[in-house]
Amino acid sequence: MRRRLLYHVLFWVGYVLFETYVEFAWISSSFASTPPLQRWIMALEAECTLVLIKVPLCYFLSYLLNAENSLWFKGAVRKVAIMVLSFAVGTLLHRVLIVFFILPYCYHEPTSSSALFEPNRIISSFLDLIFVAGLLIAFNQYRMQQAMKEKQKGLEKEKLEAELKFLRAQTNPHFLFNTLNNIYALARKKSDETPEVVMKLSKLLRFMLYESARPSISLAEELRVMDNYIELERIRYDDRLQIEMERLIDNEQQPIAPLILLPFVENAFKHGASESRFQSFIHLSITLQNGVLTFMISNSMAEADDQPIQENIGLSNVRRQLQLMYPDHQLSLESLKDRFSVCLILNLQSYATVPVHHR
Repeated sequence: MRRRLLYHVLFWVGYVLFETYVEFAWISSSFASTPPLQRWIMALEAECTLVLIKVPLCYFLSYLLNAENSLWFKGAVRKVAIMVLSFAVGTLLHRVLIVFFILPYCYHEPTSSSALFEPNRIISSFLDLIFVAGLLIAFNQYRMQQAMKEKQKGLEKEKLEAELKFLRAQTNPHFLFNTLNNIYALARKKSDETPEVVMKLSKLLRFMLYESARPSISLAEELRVMDNYIELERIRYDDRLQIEMERLIDNEQQPIAPLILLPFVENAFKHGASESRFQSFIHLSITLQNGVLTFMISNSMAEADDQPIQENIGLSNVRRQLQLMYPDHQLSLESLKDRFSVCLILNLQSYATVPVHHR
């Protein structure tokens, strides 16, 4: 409200100063013998007086154009008629102020009531009112359009925030479900490593509850979560799973959206080693150079499975999150007879931050 009032005050101050300058130039030839400062004062007094007519007329017309629910101003014909009447009354009052106040008191010029209805002067007064009314209406329309754009932008931002919350709310339980399956498998084997797995899981859950709600985390944190998950899975598969990892990172503190890489790792285990009783592999390569992250992961697949892999909840969600937060990302999925590969390229410096507040 204060900003809106300030804009209107600045508009009228700017307009009065502009009109004062024009009026000063207009009267300079008629009052050549008058000192310049006195001419400036005369012009300013005249314009400040005319503003008494212009301000209410302009705001009334602005209200008239934007009035949609008023019974008095419904219909285009009625609006046009009221507008014409408003300009007629405004022009008459404009002439009254000039003839009976500005000329005798500001310019100290003799005047008479016959000057009130001089055709040329009436046209001049009408054009003066048209000019300022057009300026203010255009100014208001521009501000309203900007306000609508900001409102629409805010609504889109809220929609994206809600969608991201929904996606992450789906991903986290999905990840938890898969990890609990791992613990269940170890418990059935009465493995001595079950307590260690539970401890690692507690660390992952702590991260998901308290850290994943942040808009971004460091790449080091994302990789730490990934390493914990890989260790959990490695315990389950023992020696029949070969995991190779390569990393070339020039800045571990580079911000990244949380849990944006983990679903690909989870998918590699789910559709690789967990579906095969034989020797399996996962090859993982992560490179970060000058803010550009290249993430590649491939996993073996059972040879009997010659159907294209179907995207699970995790992959579908991360694909949508990438569209929201990294619109310029490059993601390619390749499903061959004996392996499935993912290549993801992210420009982490172009992160479209969508704040997701933990409520």
